[in-house]
Amino acid sequence: MEIFTEYLKAFLVGGFICAIGQVLIDLTKLTPARILVSYVIAGTVLGALGWYQPIIDFAGAGATVPLAGFGSMLAKGMREAIDKDGLLGIFTGGFTACAAGVTAAIVFGLAVALIFKRTDRTRQE
Repeated sequence: MEIFTEYLKAFLVGGFICAIGQVLIDLTKLTPARILVSYVIAGTVLGALGWYQPIIDFAGAGATVPLAGFGSMLAKGMREAIDKDGLLGIFTGGFTACAAGVTAAIVFGLAVALIFKRTDRTRQE
């Protein structure tokens, strides 16, 4: 039963984060790209202030998988690198913390591009 509550919390928090994005798409003239960037910035600011970590502790993957979790990871990496390396950590911490995720996205994107054949969906009549 405990695992069910963990899944439920992740689903509800992740769903709420996605619902905010859908409301922004429906009610504003913001493009999806601007909304995605806003999520990363919001996650970075909330992570830097230490307000996003309690959400991660509560919801787990429901809070770390959306882009706000990526922003929070950037802030956490910078904070740790600043403690370790001083001012230089501002420039290196975000890269170090997110390197595995960015590398995985590039490798899997390349693999999918090589495996599947591109089709042209535009029809010229």
